[in-house]
Amino acid sequence: MHFQLKTILTKYTEMQKLLLLGDEAIAQAFIDAGGSAINSYPGTPSTQITEYVIKSKEAKEKGVIANWCANEKTALEASIGVAYAGKRAMTCMKHVGLNVCGDPFMNAAIIGTKGVIIVVADDPSMFSSQDEQDSRFYGHWAMIPMLEPSSQQEAYDMVFSGYEISEKLGTPVLLRIPTRLAHSRAGVVRKEALPQNALSSPSDPRSYVLLPANAKRLYRNLIDKQADFTKASEEMGYNKYIDGADKKLGIITTGIAYNYLMENFPTGVCPHPVVKVTQYPLPYNMINKLYDKCDEILVLEDGQPFVEELVKGFLGKGKRVFGRLDETIRRDGELNAEKVAKALGFKAEQGAPVPEVVTNRPPALCQGCPHIDSYEAVIEVMKKHEHGKVFGDIGCYTLGFNMGAIDTTVCMGASITMAKGASEVGVFPSVAVIGDGTFGHSGITGLMDCVNEKANVVVMILDNDITAMTGGQPSSAHCKIAEICKGVGVEPEHIRTIVPLKKNHEEFVKILEEEVAYNGVSVIIPRRTCLVELKKHLNDKK
Repeated sequence: MHFQLKTILTKYTEMQKLLLLGDEAIAQAFIDAGGSAINSYPGTPSTQITEYVIKSKEAKEKGVIANWCANEKTALEASIGVAYAGKRAMTCMKHVGLNVCGDPFMNAAIIGTKGVIIVVADDPSMFSSQDEQDSRFYGHWAMIPMLEPSSQQEAYDMVFSGYEISEKLGTPVLLRIPTRLAHSRAGVVRKEALPQNALSSPSDPRSYVLLPANAKRLYRNLIDKQADFTKASEEMGYNKYIDGADKKLGIITTGIAYNYLMENFPTGVCPHPVVKVTQYPLPYNMINKLYDKCDEILVLEDGQPFVEELVKGFLGKGKRVFGRLDETIRRDGELNAEKVAKALGFKAEQGAPVPEVVTNRPPALCQGCPHIDSYEAVIEVMKKHEHGKVFGDIGCYTLGFNMGAIDTTVCMGASITMAKGASEVGVFPSVAVIGDGTFGHSGITGLMDCVNEKANVVVMILDNDITAMTGGQPSSAHCKIAEICKGVGVEPEHIRTIVPLKKNHEEFVKILEEEVAYNGVSVIIPRRTCLVELKKHLNDKK
């Protein structure tokens, strides 16, 4: 009797409803679906997925591996290694992180990697990003199945389905979510937890050896799988054709866009036929049916006009297909219910105007942030060099732009290599500013280039103990920066460290001037713990 009660209670716990962020729903599903290892690099809005698994007592009890890796490339490669061993893996990143792991991403598709879900969180409106790129173009390019949930419950369920598709059809699966789904909460009903896969070897060991002879065969296999991917998209039940009486307009929605559409119909009934797309490849049969029945087609998607371009491509000329591509809905910015209302011809409700007394406040570094002291030294020195440039990077310290301290921010790791390139064509002084986390992510190779080419650059590596911008994850290069710099060939006497504080300002300026005067590669490491992280440590000790 006791055993039966325990079994019932266990099943009840597994089936309970939880209030979860979209990110957390994916993380819990990974644990429940028998995931063995999650390898990621933090990037808003995807960070909370891996953080949830790292903090999960249940994951620890199940022996789930959860790692922050040096960058997205190393993270995905680790997950491919997990898949090679027959286990289920997940790798999470933000959209621009997919650029960093493009090499293993494309090749994982050709290999036919089983048991890997790649979660990419896109950021329409660029709330915390450099661009609005849409990950669906990457998935389409790689020719792999993609899932794009419209709700937190679908996000949870799709992790289970993603592993089923991956293992049955022999392919990695891309799970795409936008910021609004990642960071909003809803009730999620859990499924019964699955055990982890046993260790095993690939059924075709040669598939993991991409010599040209194998790669040609495997690429042909990937092409041959496309019909199966499309059949799954038509039959699994995520994509739906929802009929409507008013055939003057047909609507295609993708992912969260379906919710924005339905917000305009409080009764829960849209009068127009709708194809709800949450799984790719596109359900061509459903879309053809919509096209045949309706006079014109509106495409709603949160992101770039990915589906609209595809639909126009395979339907050809004829009926009007419109949406973001023709800017019925502006191509930039995230989608919302108001934009959908305007596209439908409704009078969109406007809120009260913002009072003039309310002014925008630009983001700024925290009071007492160590980066402020570093930038004050940089500003003082660079005033003496009219044609000098300071190349910035991705991190909290990007906010130094508002202080007038940096001239550029392009992508992770670009500060060092841009400084090198500029110095080689005559820019002097050429200074790079990069954080400890970004240096470990993609700055080391740039520093090697500087050393190899004997570039005349000063590289400042701002070490605040953590990857601060994304919430305080450990930095892969922390406590090893000076040793790494020596290892790649920087002369030890030109690796300088200092504590960035007001009282050390004159010393900091002197060090910076000395290294600017040196014709070669210099590294200055201002080292002081992030105040937010320091407060956490102090609170933990209480």
